[in-house]
Amino acid sequence: MQGLTYAIGDVHGCAGLLDALLERIEAHRAGRPRRLVFLGDYVDRGPDSAQVIATVRALQAGEPDDVICLAGNHEAMLLAAQAGEDDALWLANGGLAALASFGATRATDLPREVTDWIGGLPSAHEDDRRWYVHGGFRPGQPARSSDRATRLWMREPFLSADYDFGKHVVHGHTPVRGTAPDVRRHRTNLDTGAVFGGALTAGVFGDAQGPAVDFLQVR
Repeated sequence: MQGLTYAIGDVHGCAGLLDALLERIEAHRAGRPRRLVFLGDYVDRGPDSAQVIATVRALQAGEPDDVICLAGNHEAMLLAAQAGEDDALWLANGGLAALASFGATRATDLPREVTDWIGGLPSAHEDDRRWYVHGGFRPGQPARSSDRATRLWMREPFLSADYDFGKHVVHGHTPVRGTAPDVRRHRTNLDTGAVFGGALTAGVFGDAQGPAVDFLQVR
C-alpha cells in the first residue's frame, strides 16, 4: 500500500475529538504518504466550531494538495444566514453554538476570512477509486452531473437504494445508529454522531477499489 486516504466524518464543533483523531491518523500512517478528506459539517451544535475551522484551515494551507475539505449542509446554512436568507433554520440547527465559539451574535459578524473559505469549499471530490461527498448523489443519475444541493443535503433515496455510481461513495451527513460506520457494497457512511456522544470516525482507504481497509475512532 503506497498511500492512504483518511476520510473524516462530521466534526460539528468537536475540536478536542478532531485533535485526538488527527493524532491517531498520524500514528497510523507511520510515515507513509497520506491524504486527508474532510466530508463537511465542521460547524454547529458542538462547542468549538471556531477552533475546528482554524485547525482544518491550517492543515489545508500547509498541504493544499493533500488536504481536501468539502462543504456540508451546515456550512450551506451558515452562508445562507449570513446572506440574510434563513437565519432561523441555521440558528435552530446549532448555529447559536457556532456563533458563541466565534464570540459573535449574528452570522454577519463572523470573520470574513472564515466565510470566504467556507464559500469556496467544493461539494464533492473524486479520485481514481472513490467519490467523497457530504450528503450523497441521486440514484440513477451520474455523480458528476449532480447539483450542489443534492450533494450537501441528500438522504433518500440515496441511503436505501445502495446504487452503484461506478466508484465507492464515502459520505457523512446522516448519523448512524450506534458507533460503527455504515458500510454497504457501494457506499460508506462515516457520520458516527460525534456531537451526539458517539465517535468521530476516519475511514482508512488504500490503493484498492471499494470500502475502507480500516477505521479509526475517538470518543
